[in-house]
Formats: sequence, C-alpha cells, structure tokens
Amino acid sequence: MSCYGLLPLVLILSVAAGAPAAEALPMGSAPPPVPLPHFPDRVHALVWRNWTVVPAERLARVLDTSVGNVRAVAAAMGLPDQPAIQPQWRTRGYITVLRRNWHLLPYDQLLVLLDLSAEQLAYCLREDDFLFSKLGGLKPKCPPLACAPPTRAARRRAAEIRTLVRATFGQDFLTGGEPRFRFVEDLSTPTASAKRTDAQPGRFHLRFIYSYFAMYGDPLSDPALDPYPDGLLGRLADVGASGVWLHTVLRTLAPSETFPEFGDGWQARLAGLRKLVERAKAHGIGVYLYVNEPRAMPASFFAKRPRMRGVQEGDHFAMCTSDPRVRQWLTDALAHVFREVPGLAGVFTITASENLTNCASHGRHTACPNCKDRSPAEIIAEVNAAVEAGVRRGNPDAKTIVWDWGWRDALAPEIIARLPKRAWLMSVSEWSKPIVRGGVRTTVGEYSISAVGPGPRATKHWALAKAAGLKTVAKVQLNNTWELSAVPYLPVLDLVAEHCRALAGAGIDGMMLSWSLGGYPSPNLEVAERFSRRQVPTIDDALDDVARSCFGPDGAESGRKAWAAFSDAFRQFPFHISVLYRAPSQYAPANLLYARPTGYRATMIGFPYDDVDGWRGPYPADVLATQFAKVASGWERGLPPLSDAVRRAPPDRRADAEAQLRFARAAWLHFRAVANQTRFTIARNALSAKGKPLDGEGRAAMIAQMRRAASDEIEVAREVFRLAKQDSRIAYEASNHYYYLPIDLVEKVINCRYLLDHNLPEPAP
Repeated sequence: MSCYGLLPLVLILSVAAGAPAAEALPMGSAPPPVPLPHFPDRVHALVWRNWTVVPAERLARVLDTSVGNVRAVAAAMGLPDQPAIQPQWRTRGYITVLRRNWHLLPYDQLLVLLDLSAEQLAYCLREDDFLFSKLGGLKPKCPPLACAPPTRAARRRAAEIRTLVRATFGQDFLTGGEPRFRFVEDLSTPTASAKRTDAQPGRFHLRFIYSYFAMYGDPLSDPALDPYPDGLLGRLADVGASGVWLHTVLRTLAPSETFPEFGDGWQARLAGLRKLVERAKAHGIGVYLYVNEPRAMPASFFAKRPRMRGVQEGDHFAMCTSDPRVRQWLTDALAHVFREVPGLAGVFTITASENLTNCASHGRHTACPNCKDRSPAEIIAEVNAAVEAGVRRGNPDAKTIVWDWGWRDALAPEIIARLPKRAWLMSVSEWSKPIVRGGVRTTVGEYSISAVGPGPRATKHWALAKAAGLKTVAKVQLNNTWELSAVPYLPVLDLVAEHCRALAGAGIDGMMLSWSLGGYPSPNLEVAERFSRRQVPTIDDALDDVARSCFGPDGAESGRKAWAAFSDAFRQFPFHISVLYRAPSQYAPANLLYARPTGYRATMIGFPYDDVDGWRGPYPADVLATQFAKVASGWERGLPPLSDAVRRAPPDRRADAEAQLRFARAAWLHFRAVANQTRFTIARNALSAKGKPLDGEGRAAMIAQMRRAASDEIEVAREVFRLAKQDSRIAYEASNHYYYLPIDLVEKVINCRYLLDHNLPEPAP
C-alpha cells in the first residue's frame, strides 16, 4: 500500500483498465517551468514549498542528499526546525503537494516525493475531478534537481530572505496556530442534536448536499477516510439537509462478466457504503451517488472490443452506448449496487460533463460509426434510461435524478420527453440569467450566488419536465461558488434568502444544495431550511430568525446590516465562466506577481499565472479590476457591523460568530488581491508591449501602479497569513484540497519584496 493512503486499490484499477505504464503519465506540450527569481535557486524553492508538507527525509531522497543538507538549506532561509508533518497530507492534501511541485520536479522525482507509482499518479490525474486539466493539460519540462553547494549569490539571497521573513513575521512564524485539517476532527465530533419539530417539511421533499471534506476521487477506497462521520451528518441534518452525495466510478463498485477487469475491491467499497447508508438513516439522511458514466477508457481496453470503441479524446475513447452491451453493463452494475446496499437513496446523472462518457456527451457523435446516424438527444436519453432501469431493478423506491448540465438547449425538449417517467429532472437554477456588471452584458453560465435565480433556462426545463410528468430539482450553491470557494461560506445571506424565496414559489420538488464545493454546515443553509417549511416566511422574517441564531438578540441587528452590505457588494462581482475558472480568486493572496510575462495560460481552478486576458472573459481588463475593487470596497463596509455583532453575541455562539468574521475578512482580502493583481499585470503588459512605447510620464505611471499593487499585496498576504493560521478552514476546498498554506503567503511577501527591490525602480519625481 502506498503511504498516500487514499490509493490502496488504484494500482489494481489502473492495471485492470489496461493502461500500460508507458502510457501512464501525460506530458502535453511540456514547456519550460515558470521562473522563480525570488528564491536563490530551485533547490531552495523545493525545500521552502515542502517544509510543512513533506518530511525532510523524503526531500533528501528526492535530492539524493543528506537530511543535514536539506535542513541547512531551510535554515539559511530562516525556516524554523521542521514541524511534525501531518499524516493527512498523504490522504487529504496530496493535490496541494502535487500542485506546489508541478513546476519544480520532473515526474520521476515527483513520484519519489509523493511515494506513488506512475500508474497511481496517472489515475489521480485522470479521475480526480479533471485534475490534469486543472494543472493545464501539460507537465512543465523540469530538469532534475540535485543538491549542490550554494553559490555565493545563492547564499546572499538566502540571507536576504531570512532577514525579511524574521522582520516581517518573527523568528517562529510557522509555529502555533491551528493545524491544517483541524476542521475534520471538529466536524467529526458529534454534538447534541438541534433537530426541529418540522425537520421533514412538505415543500422540498429532497435537499441533498456534498461533504465539506470527502475525498473526491475514490471516497470508499479507505474506511479510515470517512466522507460523512456522524458529527458532520448530525450538523447537516440540523441545517435542513435530507440527503448527501458521493462521487463514484461505477467500474469500481460492481463485478462484470462482460468486462472481467472491472470490479476489483467492490466488496470492500460496498461494505463501507452500506455502513454509511445505515448511519445516515439514523440522522434522517439518504445517500445518493453521482453517476457520470460510462467513463472513457484507453485504447488498450478496446483491443479485443473494437465495436464498443466510440469517439476519441486525447488517448481515451468513449465506451459507445449505442452498443447494447455497454448499456446492459450500466443497468446491471447499478442494479448490483442498489441490491447490495439496501436503503441507498438514489443517483444523479451527468451525461454531458467535462468527462467524455457517451459519444454525444461533447457533441461529436457523428465521428462514431455506431452513433453517426442517431439523434444526440436519443443517445443521451438512452443512457439515462439505462441508469434508471438499473436503479429501479435494484431498489424500486430509489430516485434517479437526471441533471441537464451541459445539454445543448435545442436538445433539452427531446431528451426530457424521452426520459423515464419515474425520473426527476434537475436544472441549475441561475443558469442563463441575464446580468449587467460594469456595463458588460452577459448571462450566467455556471453556478452563481451573486446572480440570483431562477433563470429562464431552468424555468423552461422545469416546465417541460412537469408537462412530461417528472418531478423537478433546483441545483443551487448556497454556501459558496467558484466566485470564491476559499472560505467555507460567503455571508451574503440576503442573496441566499432572495433565491430560496423565489424557489419556494416555483413549484419545484427538491434542491441540490451544493456541488463538490459548498458542503459546510452554515448559516446560509439555515436560511434555506426556513424556506423549506410548509409556511413560507418573508425574507426579513427568515433573516431575522437566522441572525438571532447566529448572534443572539443583541447582535442580530448588526449582523443583518453586515449581511446586507456583503450582499450588495457581491452583486458587483464580474460574473463570467472565464472569471470563475481562470481568475486568481481562489489563490489570490498567494498568487505570485511576475515581472515578465510567463507565457502560461490560466487553468481551470488550478494555476492563474499572470494570464489577465484569460481571467477577464468579456470584461476589459480595467473593468475587471474596477469590479473587483468595487466588490472589495462594498464588502469592507460590512466588516464593522459584523465585528459589532460578534462582540454582542452570547458566549455559546461567540466561536461561530468569530469564524464568520474571519471568513468575511478573508473574502474581502481575496477580492482586493484580484484587483491588485489585475492592475499590476495591466501595467506590466503596457510597459512591455511591442510597438506601443510609453513616454517617460506613461512609464512612470505604470511603474507607480505596479509598485502600489505589489505593496498592497504584501499587506494582504500578511493579513491572510494571520487569518489562515487561526483557522484551518481558510483556503480549503474538498476537490482541490488547500489552495494555499500560510507558508505560501510568506513566499508571496518574499516575491513582492523582490519585485520592489530588484525589478521596479522608484519612479522619477
């Protein structure tokens, strides 16, 4: 078993799927890595970035040197003695470790660092929520690192870092504070239930949500990594959840005569799932599985099955669902799961996601000889029918929720009309809602809190579903979205209440409360619970009630003022899918500034780099900066009343109120940092633009803008460092692990100080 305990069965799965080791690790275009001139050299960068996540002994193995040499490199930069490395980095933080070394190590040294085989890492990169795409779809071509005596210049630069760090943060800057992952222990500890007498209201029959800390790739592979401990289940029930969901890969859950390489380890996984279903039932919660099937497979899988091979993307091919054997496998496998796990509540499907599944999932079915003469709507409906048949055969009472995510609008009427009558139709509530931000007209094309639903797409699809006799579900994000997911929830409760009040009048039957982000038991979910009751409250009544719950009677009024300010500010968010996925919102306080263009394009929730054109979507770059500055300015106005509400909160609610204030301050600093980084990059690009030379005054103005942004980034990083040390929830999200760590915020200060001292001359008077 790998010491990275998440993956005890991954090697088996990868070999069973027929992926040869030579094909295992993708490279893409393999450009040179991003330069890091603020460090003495790349060895110093490696030691710095891994000092709190990888033991010095393993770093020594990577560098083929002694532990003493590794510790000497650390001490030269002012790093204190290495703290004890938490075992959770092997299970709940491996994506963070991988990401921070992506531009430092070649694959062979990464495998030593992570203690994984090539096959295991390949499985993570492919199946762990589009991880390789988040990393850019490429592996930088990093030269091997080896420890060597530092040059005189390297020793001098290391001493500069040591002096700066100790002057800014103190000698013991990594000691103290709350350990990372502390929230897992806290949320796992059962509390006295606060269940309400009307905890099973009639308005929304279904309200299901994701775990705040479940492992996304293979959550049932290790019983020690419980995605829903009793403490979390109880807390979710208390804020109105009636269901929870899990990401699964179906070939790991059921054996198959047609595909004998499938199913290794299914007994252990389903044994764990049975226990979870039984425990959840005690809290009045059902368990649902996310079905995004059939997953694409490598060419070797089809060597003896050429007629099953569908359309190709990269080095994988769809298992063509026009072949009845593939549909039969879907049905039989799900029937097996639901028969083996009595009481499993249901599934929800995605049939047009980023993953290639059926040949029509990405609109390329005409490239498949089996599918080319078929309607894409027919193919997609047929997949959902095969899923529903298996669920129904295994448990006639279980639900099949069909999500329209990614369907082309023109296909929706035909797909919905073809769905089994027992299916439920789910639509993203706010999708396609028209908005105007900063004078730019656009529509919502992803999850949003700042733009309140429902929008025209959802209302149209729900109407079609009702006409077809189907029940309906609204997919919403009530805690956070990719607008900002680095805090457990955004205290914009006025926006949440407005959305829930609208849905209460829309005649829907249920709500999916979160995707992989947004599963924290929060006051936002308490608002949703109020609108799930038989008697729908007014928005003010619901918010007053939750404010008293959060801050007591003395602090409720101030809390309401804060929520109103945050909500008004958030309406200025420059919403667009490019901004959500590519702007540095999640990483903002730690995202580095670059004196010269890196040439890298921002990736989906992975590396923002300095790609302002990738960040901005339809917004001009200056408008993007202005809108984030507006959000930050308006948000800041809510902080004093929230501080007052915390001060007035009764002792038994003070800790949660203080946490809400930390999250609010962290959100404000993230918005402020995105504005800084956008303005810095605009000015830098203007200085380096070819064919458009600036005059002396113009150059001075751009240098001054860069210096202001870099100086403010130092202040932002210092403040977020303080907050992140206090609260291990800041910068964590289940499918991406930690976006940044406190030590990364120290690196950001080093980065900005280097720019100010070495790259940005003082402008002339």
